[in-house]
Amino acid sequence: MPYEPGSTECRVLIDCKAQIEAMLLALSRIDNSRHIRDQLVSVHNQLEGLHELHRRQPDGTVAAAS
Repeated sequence: MPYEPGSTECRVLIDCKAQIEAMLLALSRIDNSRHIRDQLVSVHNQLEGLHELHRRQPDGTVAAAS
């Protein structure tokens, strides 16, 4: 995943997604890890959604969810 400049929050989200991607790669070498990898993909997708919210906000803030 390419690095993009942005707010501190965006950098944190990018770093977290990269760590999950590394975990997915490592776990792909372990038998019977499919369930864990599926959960990690779900978390990665949630982080991506949060990152997208940050990218859409001009000031980098995200409105609180109700």
